[in-house]
Amino acid sequence: MLELKNITKIYPAGGENVHALKGVSLQFRESEFVSILGPSGCGKTTMLNIIGGLDKYNDGDLIINGKSTKQYKARDWDAYRNHSVGFVFQSYNLIPHQTVLTNVTGTYSVRRIKDRKKEAGKGSTRKSWT
Repeated sequence: MLELKNITKIYPAGGENVHALKGVSLQFRESEFVSILGPSGCGKTTMLNIIGGLDKYNDGDLIINGKSTKQYKARDWDAYRNHSVGFVFQSYNLIPHQTVLTNVTGTYSVRRIKDRKKEAGKGSTRKSWT
């Protein structure tokens, strides 16, 4: 289960604070299908970036499987992104200095390259995949 408890996100901009999220609270059940809808600038992407561990919240708490993320370290977020969450970006967001394989399977992976190839659907050992 995933739960947002009173999540607040503030971005400093031009000497002022922009409140992207103000006290958002939601619960997502396991295997639940959810759509996030709203007008441009309402905080949809910010919320998804926080859920995905790509951005940090200023206040509140993100609870993942009953555990608070307030004390998460970089390795905890890496493990979460590797095993629990995935992204399909609106724009490609490819990392130019990474290989095709790394861009497809994730840059945070510590799995063996053979396992990543299989996961990506490419069992090939062609040089273009290494």
